[in-house]
Amino acid sequence: MRFTRYTDYAMRVLLYLGARPETLCSVPEIAKAYGVSQNHLMKVVHDLGKAGYVSSVRGRFGGIRLARPPEEINVGAIVRHTEEGFNLVDCGSCVIAPACGFTGALREAMAAFMAVLDRYTLADLITKKADLAKLFTREEDARNTQPAEGSA
Repeated sequence: MRFTRYTDYAMRVLLYLGARPETLCSVPEIAKAYGVSQNHLMKVVHDLGKAGYVSSVRGRFGGIRLARPPEEINVGAIVRHTEEGFNLVDCGSCVIAPACGFTGALREAMAAFMAVLDRYTLADLITKKADLAKLFTREEDARNTQPAEGSA
């Protein structure tokens, strides 16, 4: 199973916000922490907001935060929301599909995969909030201390 970049970014945003429950964060801040495209992240955050996972505060000192406690954010639900489809192969156009057992095996494997994700909440993934926050800070510090390109 392979997730899209969209799902990857959604999980990254939620993990970042979950590690900083008392803080309003900005999309540029999160993009910088992960070294990813701010434009892509903006689309993901907007979608997470429409789905009720993230809330935003407008204004000069605004930002985003989790819209509900991490214990109420189910990982399987996030994946279902962010992934368009779970067809690992295109069995619908295959001539042997009506008699092939592979389709059923894949369906069963996908159900087992999702059942595992359904057992986890965001809270389960951020049990070491302080460690996560330190990693984000350390990465940011490392970026800020690197010499600029072209300088000797």
